Amino acid sequence: MRVHQAAVDALDEAVADRLGVNRTDLRCLDVLLRLGAATPGQLATELRLTTGSVTAMLDRLARLGYLSRSPDPTDRRKLIVRPSEMAGRLAGELYGPLAAEGARAVARYTVAELELLIDFLRHSRQLQEEHLARIRAMSAPHQGPPHQGPPHQGPPRRKG
Repeated sequence: MRVHQAAVDALDEAVADRLGVNRTDLRCLDVLLRLGAATPGQLATELRLTTGSVTAMLDRLARLGYLSRSPDPTDRRKLIVRPSEMAGRLAGELYGPLAAEGARAVARYTVAELELLIDFLRHSRQLQEEHLARIRAMSAPHQGPPHQGPPHQGPPRRKG
Protein backbone atom coordinates (compact mmCIF):
# COMPACT_ATOMS: atom_id res chain seq x y z
CA MET A 1 0.00 0.00 0.00
CA ARG A 2 2.83 2.41 0.83
CA VAL A 3 4.52 1.78 -2.52
CA HIS A 4 1.18 2.29 -4.30
CA GLN A 5 0.57 5.51 -2.41
CA ALA A 6 4.07 6.75 -3.27
CA ALA A 7 3.45 6.00 -6.96
CA VAL A 8 0.15 7.94 -6.91
CA ASP A 9 1.89 10.82 -5.13
CA ALA A 10 4.72 10.85 -7.69
CA LEU A 11 2.23 10.88 -10.57
CA ASP A 12 0.33 13.81 -9.05
CA GLU A 13 3.62 15.65 -8.51
CA ALA A 14 4.50 15.17 -12.19
CA VAL A 15 1.05 16.38 -13.29
CA ALA A 16 1.33 19.46 -11.05
CA ASP A 17 4.77 20.20 -12.53
CA ARG A 18 3.45 19.75 -16.07
CA LEU A 19 0.57 22.15 -15.38
CA GLY A 20 2.87 24.67 -13.68
CA VAL A 21 0.96 24.55 -10.39
CA ASN A 22 1.64 23.44 -6.83
CA ARG A 23 0.01 20.41 -5.22
CA THR A 24 -2.69 22.44 -3.46
CA ASP A 25 -3.62 24.07 -6.78
CA LEU A 26 -3.83 20.60 -8.32
CA ARG A 27 -6.12 19.45 -5.50
CA CYS A 28 -8.32 22.49 -6.15
CA LEU A 29 -8.56 21.65 -9.84
CA ASP A 30 -9.42 18.07 -8.93
CA VAL A 31 -12.25 19.26 -6.67
CA LEU A 32 -13.58 21.59 -9.37
CA LEU A 33 -13.40 18.91 -12.06
CA ARG A 34 -15.17 16.46 -9.74
CA LEU A 35 -17.90 18.89 -8.62
CA GLY A 36 -18.22 20.98 -11.78
CA ALA A 37 -18.48 24.20 -9.75
CA ALA A 38 -17.96 25.47 -6.22
CA THR A 39 -17.92 28.67 -4.22
CA PRO A 40 -14.61 29.89 -2.79
CA GLY A 41 -15.98 29.05 0.68
CA GLN A 42 -16.68 25.47 -0.38
CA LEU A 43 -13.15 25.20 -1.75
CA ALA A 44 -11.73 26.58 1.50
CA THR A 45 -13.61 23.93 3.45
CA GLU A 46 -12.74 21.10 1.09
CA LEU A 47 -9.04 22.04 0.91
CA ARG A 48 -8.76 23.16 4.55
CA LEU A 49 -7.46 26.61 3.57
CA THR A 50 -8.17 30.13 4.74
CA THR A 51 -10.32 32.31 2.52
CA GLY A 52 -7.28 34.51 1.85
CA SER A 53 -5.29 31.49 0.66
CA VAL A 54 -8.16 30.42 -1.56
CA THR A 55 -8.36 33.89 -3.13
CA ALA A 56 -4.63 33.86 -3.94
CA MET A 57 -4.89 30.31 -5.33
CA LEU A 58 -7.89 31.18 -7.50
CA ASP A 59 -6.07 34.25 -8.83
CA ARG A 60 -3.09 32.03 -9.83
CA LEU A 61 -5.31 29.41 -11.47
CA ALA A 62 -7.37 32.03 -13.31
CA ARG A 63 -4.18 33.69 -14.65
CA LEU A 64 -3.12 30.29 -16.02
CA GLY A 65 -6.53 29.85 -17.66
CA TYR A 66 -7.55 26.85 -15.55
CA LEU A 67 -10.77 28.30 -14.12
CA SER A 68 -13.36 31.01 -14.37
CA ARG A 69 -15.21 32.95 -11.70
CA SER A 70 -18.66 34.40 -12.15
CA PRO A 71 -21.35 35.85 -9.88
CA ASP A 72 -23.79 33.34 -8.43
CA PRO A 73 -27.10 33.90 -10.30
CA THR A 74 -29.09 33.34 -7.09
CA ASP A 75 -26.89 35.47 -4.81
CA ARG A 76 -24.82 38.16 -6.52
CA ARG A 77 -22.62 38.49 -3.39
CA LYS A 78 -21.20 35.01 -4.02
CA LEU A 79 -18.87 33.77 -6.72
CA ILE A 80 -19.09 30.48 -8.56
CA VAL A 81 -15.79 28.94 -9.62
CA ARG A 82 -15.71 26.53 -12.56
CA PRO A 83 -12.88 24.64 -14.23
CA SER A 84 -12.10 25.87 -17.73
CA GLU A 85 -12.40 23.72 -20.83
CA MET A 86 -8.62 23.80 -21.04
CA ALA A 87 -8.32 22.38 -17.50
CA GLY A 88 -10.68 19.55 -18.42
CA ARG A 89 -8.82 18.88 -21.67
CA LEU A 90 -5.42 18.82 -19.95
CA ALA A 91 -6.73 16.57 -17.18
CA GLY A 92 -7.99 14.22 -19.87
CA GLU A 93 -4.63 14.26 -21.67
CA LEU A 94 -2.65 13.64 -18.50
CA TYR A 95 -4.93 11.25 -16.58
CA GLY A 96 -6.99 9.80 -19.47
CA PRO A 97 -4.46 7.16 -20.55
CA LEU A 98 -4.16 6.00 -16.94
CA ALA A 99 -7.95 5.73 -16.66
CA ALA A 100 -8.18 3.81 -19.96
CA GLU A 101 -5.44 1.34 -18.99
CA GLY A 102 -7.00 0.98 -15.55
CA ALA A 103 -10.36 0.15 -17.14
CA ARG A 104 -8.69 -2.52 -19.30
CA ALA A 105 -6.97 -3.97 -16.21
CA VAL A 106 -10.26 -4.07 -14.29
CA ALA A 107 -11.91 -5.95 -17.16
CA ARG A 108 -9.76 -9.01 -16.28
CA TYR A 109 -11.59 -9.53 -12.99
CA THR A 110 -14.81 -11.39 -12.34
CA VAL A 111 -17.77 -9.62 -10.74
CA ALA A 112 -17.03 -11.39 -7.43
CA GLU A 113 -13.36 -10.32 -7.57
CA LEU A 114 -14.38 -6.73 -8.34
CA GLU A 115 -16.80 -6.75 -5.40
CA LEU A 116 -13.95 -7.91 -3.17
CA LEU A 117 -11.61 -5.20 -4.49
CA ILE A 118 -14.28 -2.53 -4.05
CA ASP A 119 -14.92 -3.72 -0.51
CA PHE A 120 -11.19 -3.57 0.26
CA LEU A 121 -10.83 -0.07 -1.21
CA ARG A 122 -13.93 1.18 0.62
CA HIS A 123 -12.62 -0.11 3.94
CA SER A 124 -9.11 1.16 3.22
CA ARG A 125 -10.47 4.63 2.49
CA GLN A 126 -12.61 4.53 5.63
CA LEU A 127 -9.56 3.55 7.69
CA GLN A 128 -7.55 6.41 6.19
CA GLU A 129 -10.34 8.91 6.94
CA GLU A 130 -10.71 7.69 10.53
CA HIS A 131 -7.00 8.09 11.18
CA LEU A 132 -6.94 11.44 9.42
CA ALA A 133 -9.60 12.62 11.88
CA ARG A 134 -7.61 11.13 14.78
CA ILE A 135 -4.42 12.94 13.75
CA ARG A 136 -6.20 16.24 13.07
CA ALA A 137 -7.81 16.04 16.52
CA MET A 138 -4.41 16.02 18.22
CA SER A 139 -3.78 19.29 20.02
CA ALA A 140 -0.60 20.79 18.55
CA PRO A 141 1.48 20.22 15.44
CA HIS A 142 4.53 18.04 15.99
CA GLN A 143 7.71 20.07 16.41
CA GLY A 144 10.47 17.46 16.22
CA PRO A 145 11.29 14.12 17.79
CA PRO A 146 8.97 13.03 20.59
CA HIS A 147 10.26 14.04 23.99
CA GLN A 148 11.39 11.00 25.91
CA GLY A 149 12.64 12.55 29.12
CA PRO A 150 15.97 14.17 29.83
CA PRO A 151 18.81 13.40 27.43
CA HIS A 152 20.95 10.45 28.39
CA GLN A 153 24.14 11.62 30.07
CA GLY A 154 25.87 8.29 30.56
CA PRO A 155 26.55 6.59 33.87
CA PRO A 156 26.69 8.73 37.01
CA ARG A 157 30.14 10.03 37.84
CA ARG A 158 31.85 9.14 41.05
CA LYS A 159 33.02 11.99 43.15
CA GLY A 160 36.30 11.73 44.80
